[in-house]
Amino acid sequence: MRRLGGMTKKAPPPIVARRVIWLSWKLVVFLSLALCALALLRLHSQPDLSSPSPSRVRPRISHYILDRPSKIAFLFLARTNLPLDFLWDTFFEYADVANFSIYIHSAPGFVFDDSTAKSPFFRGRELKNSIQVLWGESSMIEAEKLLLDAALQDPANQRFILLSDSCVPLYNFSFIYNYLMASPRSFVDSFLDMKEGRYNPKMSPVIPKEKWRKGSQWIALVRSHAEVIVEDEAILSVFKKFCKRRPPVDASKGKLNINLQKQHNCIPDEHYVQTLLAMSDLEGELERRTLTYTLWNQSATKMEKKGWHPFTFNFANAGPKQIKEIKDINHVYYETEFRIEWCRSNSTLVPCFLFARKFSQGAAMRLLSDGVVGRSDATELLDSLP
Repeated sequence: MRRLGGMTKKAPPPIVARRVIWLSWKLVVFLSLALCALALLRLHSQPDLSSPSPSRVRPRISHYILDRPSKIAFLFLARTNLPLDFLWDTFFEYADVANFSIYIHSAPGFVFDDSTAKSPFFRGRELKNSIQVLWGESSMIEAEKLLLDAALQDPANQRFILLSDSCVPLYNFSFIYNYLMASPRSFVDSFLDMKEGRYNPKMSPVIPKEKWRKGSQWIALVRSHAEVIVEDEAILSVFKKFCKRRPPVDASKGKLNINLQKQHNCIPDEHYVQTLLAMSDLEGELERRTLTYTLWNQSATKMEKKGWHPFTFNFANAGPKQIKEIKDINHVYYETEFRIEWCRSNSTLVPCFLFARKFSQGAAMRLLSDGVVGRSDATELLDSLP
């Protein structure tokens, strides 16, 4: 042992020295990991103005292998009740309950029970968080997002169909189920809007004009595309800000009407989904057509007075001949793009339409009577209708 200045210095025990070195290395590793985590957090927290921002983190389960059958989620957008529920009752009666689910957005507080729904399939299926919907306003697409959000809670829901309270099925459940499940694509009517000037330049740069699309509100989605719509906040906020409903002319407001009528009116439900999917670079994953047939009244005289409106089918004009004409349609022509969309499902030519609107109760009875959805004798139901 060496003596320094009359004092003896003992060497630290080997075990203590190794422990100090080990703790030092642990501290270095911990600090390194903490700095990496902080850097990643700051990177992901930077806003991305070029793409929609998600409103929530939802687990992506689109491609998970489920231990139960895939389901179609039928999403009904209703004013109050479903006047054609007796027809849909027969449609669902011939389906396996494991293959479908039902969600209804109706007026806030409206309940589907024994007194408001003829069919047990619809009782208790209303959303509890529904909102008041006004035509031509963003509340329409907010209601659609609520329906999609509710349906996404069930992992078995793999296809999502938006329907109105006047829609009817043109085929039985088995045909529709196989048609949809055979295709990995969504069915979204989408085309360039070159004529009507609904695009508001103030939407740029969040929504560039070249991504502006138009199409039918009635869509059928695969799960991953439904998630994109529900998670979006950025594009919806632009629609809320710049797509305002143009008020009707009010004689009492005099010259003020001139300014009111200049208000931009873009009809959000005909543009939102189409534009969002185009901005998300998903058009290559779509069949760019709707599955729901609408006959538009395009009379020049009526158009000048009221604009285009869907033709309503009644008992007399919903016969076999008219339904066959709809079923025989195998392509759609898009004038603004000079594009013919041949109707395919998984590359196989198929009828274009699975559903149709707008049908009265009498027209729905005609479909039942003719056995379109499975029942051939509907006399008893006909007598029970108001």
